[in-house]
Amino acid sequence: MEKHRIFTTSFASVYPHYIHKAVKKGRTKEEVHSIIFWLTGYDEKGLSDQIETKKDFETFFAEAPKMNPNVTKITGVICGYRVEEIENPLMQKIRYLDKLVDELAKGKSLEKIFRS
Repeated sequence: MEKHRIFTTSFASVYPHYIHKAVKKGRTKEEVHSIIFWLTGYDEKGLSDQIETKKDFETFFAEAPKMNPNVTKITGVICGYRVEEIENPLMQKIRYLDKLVDELAKGKSLEKIFRS
């Protein structure tokens, strides 16, 4: 079975779009970083390394220090799909990140985004 194109897309090529989407709506790069850190367990250095080495999404998530155990609380529709029903684990992780950045851009507080 052929891999979806997003799996082999570099995280670094999409990352600026996450930042742009948030900043355009009055949020900050630091808030986007907080979301990435919460979801994946990366810290600033780990995230920078992933961006600098242009790792693809598959590697980005494979090398994530620790996916947050609360990811199962992320629900809703992104790109026309319910994130909780996406069967491919990698696609689901990518859409979790999309969903969280989308929630940030829509004005949700980090506390709500983090499902605390």
